[in-house]
Amino acid sequence: MHTINEWITDNPTLFSVFKYVLLVTFVLAIIQLLRRYLRNKVANTGVRYKSQKGIEIIGYIVLIILSFSYFTGNIKDFTLAIGLFSAGVAFTLQELILSIAGSLYIFIVKVYKPGDRIEINGIKGDVIDVDSIYTTMMEIGQWVSSDNYSGRIVKLSNSFVFKGPIYNYSQDFPFIWDEFNLPIKYGSDMELAKSIVIKIASETLSEYTINSKSKWDEVVNKYYIEDALVDPTLAITLTDNWVQFNLRYIVDYKKRRYTKHVLNDEIGKAVEKTNGKVLLASTTLELIKIPEIKVNMKKGS
Repeated sequence: MHTINEWITDNPTLFSVFKYVLLVTFVLAIIQLLRRYLRNKVANTGVRYKSQKGIEIIGYIVLIILSFSYFTGNIKDFTLAIGLFSAGVAFTLQELILSIAGSLYIFIVKVYKPGDRIEINGIKGDVIDVDSIYTTMMEIGQWVSSDNYSGRIVKLSNSFVFKGPIYNYSQDFPFIWDEFNLPIKYGSDMELAKSIVIKIASETLSEYTINSKSKWDEVVNKYYIEDALVDPTLAITLTDNWVQFNLRYIVDYKKRRYTKHVLNDEIGKAVEKTNGKVLLASTTLELIKIPEIKVNMKKGS
């Protein structure tokens, strides 16, 4: 015991650092115990996730306050300590500081949350986790078409929320507008073709149309935005080769590819049943005139 007291007296700095490490370890252990308790006791996935993240953020704040208080020796010097600390590490840790600030901004402003589909910094995917430094996404696109997962998990610094636009496919209004073109051959029964497309679109998309109307009303009440037509619409354009039908419609943001497949499949089957009254067009070449070729045959002398 006497030896320990002598060591403490001879090495006050080391002892102070040792006490600080014990203090930090104790706080981190408490955070982990609370997170584990919540993970085991809270059944709702959303509530469990948010409560765990809340405990994590509160723990970091407590650590910062304790650290300043410990090294300054007086909580009244907290403001001065913050100034000195910021001046010393702002340059070297600016990305980390921005990431932590970004995580607070994401949670407070509700920029996005786990489960949302977003596009940020040119990367599109579903958010699967947001911690104090990184946003983790399941990537969509790249070498696979449409809205399919590529299989890659992307970790993106939270600081990017301050550096560019964030496209959220699911917040407030979990629907998107999509469209595709149908080439209808000249000479087809255009009225029949229009009725086929509109009927199939209305029947296939009825659930999305009904649900999106109530959601769109909420968006109009919340933001300064004009009302929009969410029912399927058809626009016709005359081209050199065919009559182009452009079908525009609203769909769940996660079912865009499947819905387009169903619409194309049903419209194709309905066109076949018209027995030639409606035909889908393809690129054609019309030969107007075959040039005359004259060949002179001269006998050798």
